[in-house]
Amino acid sequence: QVQLVESGGGLVQAGGSLRLSCAASGRVFSRYGMGWFRQPPGKEREFVSGISWSGVTTSYADSAKGRFTISRDNAKNTMYLQMNSLKPEDTAVYYCAATTGMIRSSESEYRYWGQGTQVTVFS
Repeated sequence: QVQLVESGGGLVQAGGSLRLSCAASGRVFSRYGMGWFRQPPGKEREFVSGISWSGVTTSYADSAKGRFTISRDNAKNTMYLQMNSLKPEDTAVYYCAATTGMIRSSESEYRYWGQGTQVTVFS
């Protein structure tokens, strides 16, 4: 069992930045691939970015490439998502998730989920 808690969301003007954190507890964090997903208002949840257990391999949705950076610190049991040049369409609840397999863009690959943190970008 892995417990995940997101933080760092908030209200930000378009063009601004936020850094989300995902703190993990329970089983050994470094054994899990991790991902960020988001659910915009009225839409389905979508993949944003993923990172392998070692941090060597990362993956990004097209919407995140060049603006978002995923990273992790296994010593601190924490994953991050640095979000720059934010746009109103980035408004969503952001979730972190853990997988025992390869990082994938499909929700079904992830076994553990956090409760989410709200990000609101205004123009």
